[in-house]
Amino acid sequence: MLIEQLLADRNITKYRLAVQAGIPHATLNDICSGKTRLEKCSAETVYKLSKTLGVSMEVLTEGGIRQAEREHAYEYGLPDYLQHDLDAYKHGLKTHSSLMDCLWGELYGSINIAEINEGSITPEHADYLRKKYLYGAKV
Repeated sequence: MLIEQLLADRNITKYRLAVQAGIPHATLNDICSGKTRLEKCSAETVYKLSKTLGVSMEVLTEGGIRQAEREHAYEYGLPDYLQHDLDAYKHGLKTHSSLMDCLWGELYGSINIAEINEGSITPEHADYLRKKYLYGAKV
């Protein structure tokens, strides 16, 4: 989510942001977890967050909407083999599979094939999938 990315860029915690912005920590947690959409928050809450983070309200709300749409698009409509390997990897994570190294390798290979050999996904799309699933970074 955009707020978490901004927090990481500024090296501050959600708790610190909530205190500095003057909003309840629970509210910020709900926004960051996706339980509450930022677009449904009051203008005052969005203003306080944007002011504290040093970005405009528009960037905060529109950026979050665009990022959510991109993430949705990046994880669906994949070539069948890549979707299969992504689903298997997600399932392995959920069930703490002992085969995670194999599932990791399969997903890595499928992303590369889709990007390099077939061109069915863009380099940006491939990087998103690698960062989110293979390298543990939040996107």
